Amino acid sequence: MLGTLAIVVLGVFLLLMLVLSVKVIRPYQKGLVERLGKFNRILDPGIHFIVPFMESVKVVDMREHVIDVPPQEVICKDNVVVTVDAVVYYQVLDPVKATYNVSNFLMAIIKLAQTNLRAIIGEMELDETLSGRDVINARLREELDKITDRWGVKITRVEIQRIDPPRDIQEAMAKQMTAEREKRAMILLAEGERESAIKKAEGEKQARILRAEGMKQEQILVAEGQAEAIRKVLEALKLADEKYLALQYIERLPELAKYGNLIVPYDTESLIGLLRVLQKIGKTKMPISTENVEKTGEQ
Repeated sequence: MLGTLAIVVLGVFLLLMLVLSVKVIRPYQKGLVERLGKFNRILDPGIHFIVPFMESVKVVDMREHVIDVPPQEVICKDNVVVTVDAVVYYQVLDPVKATYNVSNFLMAIIKLAQTNLRAIIGEMELDETLSGRDVINARLREELDKITDRWGVKITRVEIQRIDPPRDIQEAMAKQMTAEREKRAMILLAEGERESAIKKAEGEKQARILRAEGMKQEQILVAEGQAEAIRKVLEALKLADEKYLALQYIERLPELAKYGNLIVPYDTESLIGLLRVLQKIGKTKMPISTENVEKTGEQ
């Protein structure tokens, strides 16, 4: 009976020792093994066996984490009090330093971030603070990273969530923004009116040019028509003059014959021309030919 009880107790003890000796480290963790109060080794992800009651394991999370820095009031360079809220992203790179070089690195990072925020914003005026969040983020991350390096912690990112000035400053800023918007609206309206006036003037100018071109073309056409009409009138007057002179010549022939001053064209072409004129004005019906002209010349 006693032997059976001893075997059962021994089996339970061995099973307990086996359970206590098995440690499973997850993929995002590292295990720190302490043997009799002294650091011994680092356990990588996987299953490991330790010596129960002599060794203990501290698990360190190696993932990236975020810390919410509590809001705090900070005085700017121009003595304006603003409330600043930030978040800090960090990652443990060395689990040994993060465990043994600082008692609570989370609290240390928060206090360090608050202190550096007061120092950085204290060197800036309100306008620089509100418009220079990227500058504040970069400077704060750099300052934190310098100190947390000896803790085996890497500050990966810092973000300023809110920078809230006092209520009276916010109201003044809102009025200023409204005035700026109205100013920009008036400028845009004036520019639009100016552009419209310029376009209208250019359109009127083009219209005047086109009207002038049309009047010019009209005057040219009128002048050409008048010139053509004058040319035709001159030609008609010239023909009328020839007929009139021929008629006067024929009418004066009897009178000239009295005094023996009868003048008849000698050459055939001139005589033919005279007869054609007489035929046109109806003073003769004699056929016009070179033979008749020669006979008339002989007479």
